[in-house]
Amino acid sequence: MSGGRFPCMVRVRRISGKRNRLLTFTAFRKVADHVILSSGWTRRAIAFIAGATGALAMAPVDFFPAMIIPMTVAVWLIDGATADKPGGRVWLAEARAAAGIGWWLGFGYFVAGLWWLGAAMLVEADEFAWALPLAVLGLPAVLGLFTGLGFALARVLWSPGGARVLALAAGLGASEWLRGHVATGFPWNEFGMALGGNLVLAQSASVIGLYGLNVVVVALFATPALLNDERAGRRSWLSGGPFVAVVALGALAAFGGWRLASGHVGDVVGVRLRIMQPNLAQDRSFRPENKNAILDRYLSISDRATSPQTTGVADVTHLIWPESAFPFILTRDGAAMERLSSFLGPRSVLITGAAREESQPRGARRVFYNSVQALDREHGLLATYDKAHLVPFGEYLPFGGLLEKLGLRQFVHIPGGFDAGLSRKPMRLPGLPALSVLVCYEAVFPGEVTPEGSIAERPGALLNVSNDAWFGMTAGPYQHFSQSRLRAIEEGLPLVRAANTGISAIVDPYGRVTGALPLGVEGVLDGALPEAIAATPFARRPFAGPLALMLLAVLGALWARRRAGRAAT
Repeated sequence: MSGGRFPCMVRVRRISGKRNRLLTFTAFRKVADHVILSSGWTRRAIAFIAGATGALAMAPVDFFPAMIIPMTVAVWLIDGATADKPGGRVWLAEARAAAGIGWWLGFGYFVAGLWWLGAAMLVEADEFAWALPLAVLGLPAVLGLFTGLGFALARVLWSPGGARVLALAAGLGASEWLRGHVATGFPWNEFGMALGGNLVLAQSASVIGLYGLNVVVVALFATPALLNDERAGRRSWLSGGPFVAVVALGALAAFGGWRLASGHVGDVVGVRLRIMQPNLAQDRSFRPENKNAILDRYLSISDRATSPQTTGVADVTHLIWPESAFPFILTRDGAAMERLSSFLGPRSVLITGAAREESQPRGARRVFYNSVQALDREHGLLATYDKAHLVPFGEYLPFGGLLEKLGLRQFVHIPGGFDAGLSRKPMRLPGLPALSVLVCYEAVFPGEVTPEGSIAERPGALLNVSNDAWFGMTAGPYQHFSQSRLRAIEEGLPLVRAANTGISAIVDPYGRVTGALPLGVEGVLDGALPEAIAATPFARRPFAGPLALMLLAVLGALWARRRAGRAAT
């Protein structure tokens, strides 16, 4: 009896399955139509929420499928970006409409992804709490202008059919590149980091870099919008953009898996690193009058025994401390220099962040640098690197004279703020390969972490010192580390990272973490220095890959637009 009913049950399940898929697809079409036809504040709210959802693709969540929502919704929003009145320059009116709604999507994305910047305003709340809205809402509002520009560029290239995802990829790819360069640049949480935070998928950055990943992410994650097209259905899924996107994502994963499986890295002979993470609060206690207590803490942590082979600092070759470790000018404090010299073992070198004052003629303006300095017992000061890419408002005031008259100052307690260093030459120290030193957010700039991108002066490792204590236990330090790690993958260089409150780590040239200290933990990290690998395609030509992808996207969008124009006539 059961055997006679079984075929019938199968047919019922098939019919039920088809009905469920039809209902799901019908609901999908309704959502798409609602987004396309929306207007006013409903439309703005949709854009804002979609953008905010995309922030879940960033660290520490790293749920890269979340980027599907803002990119898919972006296509539908631009579909609905039409001119209010017919006639005149319709394309210009449509571009303006697209730019406006693109700003809202970008605003939501940056508010959700960069809210933690407000924590820095509360470290010295009596002096900077008033600026909290500017950090949490003001900066995202400015950054949203780039997303709006990307939408406008996409609308200019827009045409019916699948090629409009290429128009979006070209527009946002160009605007994200501009965001990384205009007004000193701020390439934080670029859309490409949706893949950059995943170790396997991030391996493609060794070829195309972060700016190339931007184009890929937009093109791949916008394709679900095509399921709303007239040809939607089983045949469209197999032959259209979504299927291609799944195949392309699989290809990226296969490349990443192969690269990681075949990437065997040795260690630099004779190097024993120790990274000290003091987990020191950036509050009123970090002042010159407390310098002895601060230095005592550093020395005590640095000399801890961690194994029978490492009983203290005498057993390591290179001790690394984070950015701005001292609330005083180290090289001008003879007592502190003497303590450090006597503390170091005969084979140990200390590499530390420290503010530096340039000697100036009497009466001249005092000049300070945010520096990294290296010293040992025998020679004292060995080498210095001065930070070249400063943080506006954090380390210096743009239009400083005017803003100082209004009673404003930068966050660091340095008269007049820091000056920018002039040289990006590698730091050369005994026992180490040449180091490309990156202070704080210098590590988030693709193609700029080695000296002028020169292969001839290619360093053997990246050294990133940072002080993320300003941002507390928020998403900020996780995002900073994720972006720093991507530089190692792009360049094929190991990364050594010392951060005051974390995350401190040693990363191999494939982005694999060989050792780390988590956020908010005091301690030391001992480890070997991984060897560098051959220069990656990105390291050799940093912008060839991204430019090629953007050019292909533009050409594809223009071809589709021209073809659609011919069909219309």
